[in-house]
Amino acid sequence: MITVAVLTLSDKGSKGEREDFSGPLIADMLKSIDAEVKYYEILPDEKAQIKEKLIEYSKKVDIILTTGGTGLSPRDVTPDATIEIIEKQVPGIAEAMRSEGQKKTSRAMLSRAVAGMRGKSLIINLPGSPKAVKENLSVILDVLPHAIEKLKGDTSECAR
Repeated sequence: MITVAVLTLSDKGSKGEREDFSGPLIADMLKSIDAEVKYYEILPDEKAQIKEKLIEYSKKVDIILTTGGTGLSPRDVTPDATIEIIEKQVPGIAEAMRSEGQKKTSRAMLSRAVAGMRGKSLIINLPGSPKAVKENLSVILDVLPHAIEKLKGDTSECAR
């Protein structure tokens, strides 16, 4: 069983002014890889709070998926917070999401999403909209179990 924390980053969502559809969608999609959401929170777009939660959850779960705060708006700070706390980047994940996204919209290139490791946790930034979450997560979903096996120390060959 893969354990997951989902963090929705939204000023309006954290105040109850907007319903979060992306977080529940992530939880539903993760069922296909036998992953379970152990923690789910909606936080404002505050870098210090985001960093604190990423650090906390990196000690408790295999994967942390964020949704929201990956664009160009002044309050979009999720990638900045993520970069400050990860120990190693995993750029191929964000590259794959942007590459696939550009097949649907040229705006995908504006995503600043990052992915990386902290300890034995994988942290991945997803966009905020449910449509974009579904498109991005479906690109990487099938590699997540293998990534977690490797993070946990699996030494078997990776070749298929």
